[in-house]
Amino acid sequence: MTVVIVGGGHAGGQAAASLRQEGYEGEVIVVADEPHIPYQRPPLSKQYLAGEYGLERVYLRPEKFYADRDIAVRKGVRALGINPDARTLECADGETLGYDKLLLATGSRPRKLITAGDDLAGVHYLRTIADVDAIRLDLKPGRRIAIVGGGYIGLEVAAVAVEMGLAVTVLEMEDRILGRVTTPEMSAFYHDLHTGKGVVIRTGLRAESFVGAEGRLEQVVCAGGELVDADLAVVGIGIVPNVELAAAAGLDCENGIIVDETTRTTDPNIHAVGDCTNHPNPVLGRRLRLESVPNAMEQSRVAAANLAGGDKVYATVPWFWSDQYDLKLQMVGFSADADGQVTRGDPTTNQFATFHLSGDTVIAADAVNSAREFMAARQLVGKKVDAGSLGDPGVDLRAILKAAS
Repeated sequence: MTVVIVGGGHAGGQAAASLRQEGYEGEVIVVADEPHIPYQRPPLSKQYLAGEYGLERVYLRPEKFYADRDIAVRKGVRALGINPDARTLECADGETLGYDKLLLATGSRPRKLITAGDDLAGVHYLRTIADVDAIRLDLKPGRRIAIVGGGYIGLEVAAVAVEMGLAVTVLEMEDRILGRVTTPEMSAFYHDLHTGKGVVIRTGLRAESFVGAEGRLEQVVCAGGELVDADLAVVGIGIVPNVELAAAAGLDCENGIIVDETTRTTDPNIHAVGDCTNHPNPVLGRRLRLESVPNAMEQSRVAAANLAGGDKVYATVPWFWSDQYDLKLQMVGFSADADGQVTRGDPTTNQFATFHLSGDTVIAADAVNSAREFMAARQLVGKKVDAGSLGDPGVDLRAILKAAS
């Protein structure tokens, strides 16, 4: 038996490791289009960008791990096409790999701002090690950086850049930062956090193009003609799932590669995991496409178990995190589904958790520097609680967990 994994990110690397942990003894081949062994993306916009981590800290596991477990990692090799009938994968290096089972962990890519001046030196996106290496060359104290997009990536870069001595301006087209992923209250908290550090945040302002001289960025042109001076820009306006390989092979795709609860695609010999998948969540009762490391890791473990002969179901409440300055934001569930909330702790101390309720049932939580509350929240999602007790730091969390139904 041969399992071929396409993708060298968190999902692909975890799937390869989990196959061996599941006792799978057949051939495992990872096809990674970047010149690296599987690596983590979260540190790229934080510790690696800041120069605190070297590559060895970014790699998911050391190279020796794969050699010791007889996992072949084909670095710098792009997958070109799948022949589902012949069960083969055509690669850009001219090799055709046969497979018994294929796992697509193709991930996603940054959504591009296709506009005038997008090819100027100094205009960056952040997704790969190479992207961050290029940004780091431009990050010099005293320079002006414009960050297009006030989501996680943009704000994480803002935190690193302002602490490195750059003048930072965040341009967000919506009326608040983090608008797609969290509540107005949490958006306001992070808005105040960043502006208190010296970051300028401009909401309701759409970046439309870039202008410069001698091939180098000098200004971002915004809607209405307003100009924002910038020596460099990082564009973070979302990501696009990499489904082209799957779609060309005839697999069903709609906002991701369609998979079932066992990670199988519409071809029973092909599974898919991670950012590129549109999967059912039996806990939430709907289909999702998630852009998160926990989803990639857990889906990969389920896929590996099933590729090794099991029949596991992926059914996990989604959770996420973001590190900005010395604050860790951890979130579980979707706060947009709530009709009420209660906060435990004091936001002015930068240590608190907000629980989101539907009636008296916990459906989500946002925790800032509150690991205990976050761990409790993951156990409380879907359970009924006494909101007064939940919001009272004097009531032991263990008692709340015990009383939850």
